[in-house]
Amino acid sequence: MAPVGGPGRITLDGQLQSYWEREAVRLETLAAAASAAWQRRRLLRKAEAARAKAERSRQREAARARPPATPET
Repeated sequence: MAPVGGPGRITLDGQLQSYWEREAVRLETLAAAASAAWQRRRLLRKAEAARAKAERSRQREAARARPPATPET
């Protein structure tokens, strides 16, 4: 059994990062197949927003991995 809280632990931010990256790829694929320019632009904007959300989750994961700063006395 894997230890709880170990490096292999999957957090919500880790799951969200993966989800938003997959969603961005899906939206870009739809945009490539869109017949109208307005549809393509809208889907590409949604993909950009999804990548921004993935980046926020990536930053939270990185912050979680760093030990908290200790005050110097």
